[in-house]
Amino acid sequence: MFLISKPAKRFIEQVIESQSHSEFTYSADGATKDGQYPKGFIVDHNRIRLGSGLATFEAAKLALQNWQHYRFDWIELYRPDDAPAQHQNVGVLARALGLWVLVACRIVYVVDEDQPMRRFAFAYGTLPEHAECGEERFQVEWHASDDSVWYDILAFSRPHQLFAWLSYPYVRHKQKQFAKESMRAMKAALDKALFDVESA
Repeated sequence: MFLISKPAKRFIEQVIESQSHSEFTYSADGATKDGQYPKGFIVDHNRIRLGSGLATFEAAKLALQNWQHYRFDWIELYRPDDAPAQHQNVGVLARALGLWVLVACRIVYVVDEDQPMRRFAFAYGTLPEHAECGEERFQVEWHASDDSVWYDILAFSRPHQLFAWLSYPYVRHKQKQFAKESMRAMKAALDKALFDVESA
């Protein structure tokens, strides 16, 4: 949904609520988990090493549960106060091209497991009030073999609304910018969390 002026919080909540019974705008929900991506979608994969050790992983997991990977200045997140859970609806308000872009997503799955590696992840999929169509997964991993901790973003998408098709080069630019800033935000969140622990 593209808007000329910034919408009120109540309007945003109403849009998110209106999507609560809507279906995903793509049929391959969960594809970021099984790797069977639908044809005609662009796949993006980005990752950054956050550090090492189990303590770093636990801090990264908490940061992801608190949506610290969304901490940058051109996006506002509207979500439940609880940790990510399947079927939760989420709204994102972004500033782009002089407009306000309001999109709606639903969490498809949450993963919290120890094998074959220790990881926490969740993915959300697009609902009808979203300029794009697809799914995005956010994951933190701890690899016991080398003690490394990673933040990993995996997504597949294509335009869903007319304006997104018409401005697709710019949309791709913003998607790449989001990935870079999300990785930077997670690194900053981890650095702060670990500094606070060391300073306590």
